[in-house]
Amino acid sequence: MSLPTPTLQTERLRLRPVTDADADALFALHGDAHVLRYWDSPPWTERARADRFIAACRQIADDGSGARLVIEGASDGDFLGWCGLTSYNADFRSASLGYVLTEAAWGHGYATEAARALLAWAFDTLDLNRVQAEADTRNAASARVLEKLGFVHEGTLREDCIVDGDVSDSWVYGLLEREWRAASAPA
Repeated sequence: MSLPTPTLQTERLRLRPVTDADADALFALHGDAHVLRYWDSPPWTERARADRFIAACRQIADDGSGARLVIEGASDGDFLGWCGLTSYNADFRSASLGYVLTEAAWGHGYATEAARALLAWAFDTLDLNRVQAEADTRNAASARVLEKLGFVHEGTLREDCIVDGDVSDSWVYGLLEREWRAASAPA
């Protein structure tokens, strides 16, 4: 079952399907060791990784297991990063949220704005009951994004990632549909 990857518009952002034209920007993003210091894999060193990532984005849409979207500025089209849902399971009505933004995009609320738009689409279109997300315990900024979106800290995965010999823990967050609806309801 294919999952159509949407194009979404917010006040400041446009979220759209990943294309081949994004390869250089994706390589620069995932090649930045500072940006990826809390990521669960080392920075990319080969440009071919970007092509494989783009192919994987198409594959998860084709097999119905997720959707990844490029985040760009609505006014200028500048590449800011990407966000996505993976591990979509229609039977369990669940998925996992992930995102990564360029360092220049940090601190502007773009991750929250993009993820909020993606979650609205997902809860409305995919009939989700639960979305899960993980953040490295050293990544307080990502934890704040998830909390702003209404995610609840559910626990810690101890020593779940080892990247370049660096062992780290991850926080697990969950967001239920009823919590999303209550937080999104007009006041």
